[in-house]
Amino acid sequence: MNLRRLIPFFDDSVSSWALEARLLRWLTLIWLFVGLIVLFSASYAVADDRHNDGLYYFKRQVLWVFVALIIFNIIVNLPLRRIVNISHWFVILLLGLIFLTLIPGLGRKAFDASRWIAIGSIPIQPSELIKPFLVLQSARLFGQWERLSWRVRFFWLGIFCLIIVGILIQPNLSTAALCGMTIWLIALAAGLPYKYLGGTAVGGVLLAVLSISIKEYQRKRVLSFLNPWADPTGDGYQLVQSLLAVGSGRQWGSGFGLSQQKLFYLPIQDTDFIFAVFAEEFGFVGSMVLLVLLALYATLGLIIALKTKHSVYRLVAIGVTVLMVGQSLLHVGVTTGALPTTGLPLPMFSYGGNSMIASLLSAALLIRVARESSEADVVPLREEPENRRRRRFFQRNNLS
Repeated sequence: MNLRRLIPFFDDSVSSWALEARLLRWLTLIWLFVGLIVLFSASYAVADDRHNDGLYYFKRQVLWVFVALIIFNIIVNLPLRRIVNISHWFVILLLGLIFLTLIPGLGRKAFDASRWIAIGSIPIQPSELIKPFLVLQSARLFGQWERLSWRVRFFWLGIFCLIIVGILIQPNLSTAALCGMTIWLIALAAGLPYKYLGGTAVGGVLLAVLSISIKEYQRKRVLSFLNPWADPTGDGYQLVQSLLAVGSGRQWGSGFGLSQQKLFYLPIQDTDFIFAVFAEEFGFVGSMVLLVLLALYATLGLIIALKTKHSVYRLVAIGVTVLMVGQSLLHVGVTTGALPTTGLPLPMFSYGGNSMIASLLSAALLIRVARESSEADVVPLREEPENRRRRRFFQRNNLS
């Protein structure tokens, strides 16, 4: 096996890629590298306390990164048509795993939520892994909407509803909302009639309101978000500590590794609140640099979508951009108090193998769209066998 071809740091063929694909690749690798540095700092203290090894989480994350980079390089070199054509099997498989997490004894609980299922010693979070495949299948459905029968349309809309409901039951309101918004925005970009989009939006809002009214902890999170200082040691504790971390960073930050809030004040600092550690250590300037990186990523994603002539591939580019940048902004919004407290990881920053694989797989899909949208400028088109034979015949006989 040629590792130079599997790991994108050493892939010699990258020089032949389209400009947007190369820029996206470097932005993705920079994003990943910065994320690993921040995770090292954010997780060291808690890993040392829990496992007597400050590098416990970091070493495992590096292993997941290695696996994810192999998948990344396979995807960027695989024709997108093949990936899109098998996406429905992954959607159905992961939907089944989502409902398996709800079965007592099979699903693994954390913070009163059953979101994982163990395959051997490997924890699988299907709600994370399904995100890129949900983008692919949504793009495939809405990109061919006019050519599909209502039977096919209703079948896949029903599958999407089951996915969102299954994630909501776990319960995982934030991921369910993200998946729902991603599907809805892909449908909007595809030009579906507003009467369908409006009805779906109203239904999604009602479903979210119903979930908040049933789940007491979700209701408390919304109320504490409005005024976290009303109960700074109770329901508002997470947000208060996050705000203290962000505010402590001031203009230039406290310096790498010098966050105080990560020392057992800020909960879940290596996943759901990792941006707060980043903001404390790198300050306002560092936070703005990260937001500029996200803006560049979003701009490239939209440029790629506009350049792509294939309707399904255009929607894939839009969906991946919404997923990667939208999830990042939601995470930043939560840690800065602009949005209610939820459990969304920051792509390529937060600890977790499932999130890392989903993030790099999504990034690879966008790069693949960029490559195929400019394929004629990058790779010479292959001649059909009949055309090659005809050309050779004329060359042998000196005919023109």
